Amino acid sequence: MKKLIITLTALVVVANSFGQKTKVKMETTFGTITLMLYDKTPQNSNNMIKVAGDHGYDSTLFHRIIPEFMIQGGDPDSKHAKPGQALGSGGLNYKVPAEFNEEYFHKKGALAVARENTPDKAGSPTQFYIVVGKKYTEEQLTKMEGQSGRKFTPAQREAYKTVGGTPFLDNNYTVFGEVLTGMDVVEKIVLEPRDARDRPNNDVRILSVRVMKPKKKFRAFLERIHLAKKS
Repeated sequence: MKKLIITLTALVVVANSFGQKTKVKMETTFGTITLMLYDKTPQNSNNMIKVAGDHGYDSTLFHRIIPEFMIQGGDPDSKHAKPGQALGSGGLNYKVPAEFNEEYFHKKGALAVARENTPDKAGSPTQFYIVVGKKYTEEQLTKMEGQSGRKFTPAQREAYKTVGGTPFLDNNYTVFGEVLTGMDVVEKIVLEPRDARDRPNNDVRILSVRVMKPKKKFRAFLERIHLAKKS
């Protein structure tokens, strides 16, 4: 019995470490972006899963792009938008509460929630952005700390120096995931010619967003855990 408990515990630990991360595949007219949703932002992560399941992102545009900053999409009004039409105000009839965690910050490739200027910092149910950002020096980060009154963690500071990001957005917009593959697609999109509203001159469309199913080997692994719990 003791050996069984130890084995079961080990299986659960491995599953939690490697298998419980939700992955999302975003097909665009520029290629595929694979995203990982974070566990510690359940309201925002589950909201994306729900909207994806309802096909709510399908055929929306990346309607706002700014080099060294981010690409933004998910506005339902963009599905049938005319050329030059102003976008960014569409959504559903609810907001998603802010979920801030110092582990999740605006490094390059971060997935975050777009929002209006509301005191509670609740976010849009459909609109999101992916960070491109830029690299910062020690001096720039220290100056930013003095201006904002916040301190970067060692991990945040290192990422902003070596990978880049948009540190000034931390604790203002919820980061709830990150790009696993397809950052090259993001970087192509952000460099597209754009108009005065930062909308791409040529539509960059999100064809579909789907939650990825676990691979067969991992599904079998989860079944082993289920059977071990029952025995």
